[in-house]
Amino acid sequence: MPFTEFFKGKKGSGGDRGVPAPPEFSASEKLAIVEQLESTGAACFWATDSKGVLTYLSNAIYERMGRKAAKAFELPLQHVFDPAAGDGDARSLGLKLGTRKSFAGLTVETGDPDADLVLRLSGRPLHDRSGEFIGFRGTATDITEEYRSEEEASRLAKFDSLTGLANRHRMEQRIDSTLHAFRSAKRAAALLMLDLDRFKQVNDTLGHAAGDQLLQQVAERLNGVISSRGEIGRLGGDEFQILVPDMDDRGELGEMAKKIIQIISQPYSVKEGRCSIGCSVGIAIAPYDGVEREELTRAADLALYASKNGGRGQFRFYAADLEHEANLRKRMEDDLAQAIDAGNFTLEYQPCVDLGSNKVVALEAQYCWEDEERGRVAQETFLPVAEGSRLIVPIGEWALRKACEAAKDWPESLRLSINISPVQFEANGFVEMVASVLEETGLDPARLDLELNESVLLGEASKVDGALGALFKLGVRLTLDQFGTGLSSLSYLRRAPFNSLKIGANFFEPMMGNELGDMELVQAVVALAGAMGMETVASGVHAMKLMDELKKIGVSHVQGFVFCEAVNAERVLEEIAQGEWVLEPTDQGSQRASRRTVFRKIGLIHEDHYYDVTLRNMSRSGAMIQGLEEVPVGTQFVLDFGQGQLAVCTVRRSMDDTQGVEFEQELVDDGAGGLCTRHRVSPYALAAAGAPLTALPPGKYSQAPEAAPGSFAQFKLSTNAPKQGGGPQEGV
Repeated sequence: MPFTEFFKGKKGSGGDRGVPAPPEFSASEKLAIVEQLESTGAACFWATDSKGVLTYLSNAIYERMGRKAAKAFELPLQHVFDPAAGDGDARSLGLKLGTRKSFAGLTVETGDPDADLVLRLSGRPLHDRSGEFIGFRGTATDITEEYRSEEEASRLAKFDSLTGLANRHRMEQRIDSTLHAFRSAKRAAALLMLDLDRFKQVNDTLGHAAGDQLLQQVAERLNGVISSRGEIGRLGGDEFQILVPDMDDRGELGEMAKKIIQIISQPYSVKEGRCSIGCSVGIAIAPYDGVEREELTRAADLALYASKNGGRGQFRFYAADLEHEANLRKRMEDDLAQAIDAGNFTLEYQPCVDLGSNKVVALEAQYCWEDEERGRVAQETFLPVAEGSRLIVPIGEWALRKACEAAKDWPESLRLSINISPVQFEANGFVEMVASVLEETGLDPARLDLELNESVLLGEASKVDGALGALFKLGVRLTLDQFGTGLSSLSYLRRAPFNSLKIGANFFEPMMGNELGDMELVQAVVALAGAMGMETVASGVHAMKLMDELKKIGVSHVQGFVFCEAVNAERVLEEIAQGEWVLEPTDQGSQRASRRTVFRKIGLIHEDHYYDVTLRNMSRSGAMIQGLEEVPVGTQFVLDFGQGQLAVCTVRRSMDDTQGVEFEQELVDDGAGGLCTRHRVSPYALAAAGAPLTALPPGKYSQAPEAAPGSFAQFKLSTNAPKQGGGPQEGV
């Protein structure tokens, strides 16, 4: 029948207006249409009984339910499906069914990782002719593909596509929300900033594909260290960030940072070969170092900058003077570059003495910078700056050449030793430079001793082994400097051609039970060196008593003020002109007084008085202070190291105006070679006492009158700093 004829003679308003009326279908025809739609999955249906238990479910859904299918018709609907992530309304499915309310657009999933199915459910209650509730009827739409696409888009917006870690945007949101919530709850949080050392070298030598593999492995290692303790983010490139809630113990944070550095520094295997990198870490803690994200992030950045400039492979806590330190460092960097051109560098030489004969067997070249404004600048002050700016490469070459030229005029039995920075060692052409200097100066390679720090060995294994092998073939001696202070494995001693191990002065810091330092550990190092056929050199030896102890346990060579401080080149020539150079030990050296300590002038709180005292030296468990007369043994007080660092201690020894004290809680590493307290005065406690909630200022702190002895939470900021050298000051 023609289409126009189909409507002829049709009655009804539609037909009267010429609009076709829908055809009528029987119940069986309608059922056939529904069954056809169901079979294709275009439309799915479900039904429950009056108790909410499924009585019907389209096969297109049932067959994709995985392990939930077995009990699909035994459990209430809300127990068959789980609310999909991000759909809060779906959690109310049980309530909707219980209250017999219609619902639409609830997103649910199977909850089975092996059966990926996401549905959008709609339903309405059904009653019989008598009005009795008989269950729900509804539709289900398969939106799995659409939902997963949106989920992936959302994930990419919050997470780094390469490593799967949180991206910069998500980390900013997490830090903001955490600090906001913790501020009202008076809780702490730590922020760690990480930067990979030598990552660019991997990209340049092995390619960006290798760099990507390396970053993925770094992410895996960080997840292994942090686990569920915090959230890790990749900010881009080789920068990472870690947020650790409820953490303000700097001892634990320091150990965490050390573990991160150690784990990240282990060699990596990528398709293009093996490679090694390092890691530097900066740490800031809220609310001590900042109460807003911008403050805390900036503090952690400054700490990271300080750790990288300190030689890399280190961690640093934020301190108020870091910003000032950064400005001074930049100025010193500029002045260093000019000093090279102006010839303001000279060399001095510290004797290394054979303990068996007291003969000088070697001289260690040390840098000396005479600056017009600063005067004489110690090498431990400017060398980290030179390393951070790579100025150490030209400075180091100049020093090696200058020292080798000087050593030509020394007796054949007198060796020259010189410290080699990791930056120098890793520079292109280092071995060739050493060979060139030896050839030009004519110095016997066997008389040159290159001192290498353990961090040198953390570089790319093949490159390090190749350089060490080439130096060995040149015939130069190699010494492993500051042995035992790094993070390297002992396994390298089996393959590296070292002639001696050098024990650093940090081993001889006074400790509880032995004022000479950790002699048991030194003895273990001596035994290890002996087993490997190496000599041992102890540096920084300051007193005869210490020298005698080192001699007893088998140390073969000593450097330090117990024999002689560094002397200029003219003095060296004068000494060797007199024949055999023998030095007698003396107890008049000043090495102990010149030791670097973390604090100098500090505060002392006793009851409600505040005193200024001088810190003489300090170890983890105790310190020596000077400035108070006739303090009885057993007296308890609090030392104020500044910026909220308070240490409860007890006087164990007392003589005139000097006291030896023992800390109630041991100090911890500050990452810069010094020590700090585990905890600080809480800004929340200061706010409770009336001060504004802000990061800790660098001022002094004193004990509140109502504070219980040793109660850190009860210390508050002193608004009236005591006068230098004054008597007792009233506490606030």
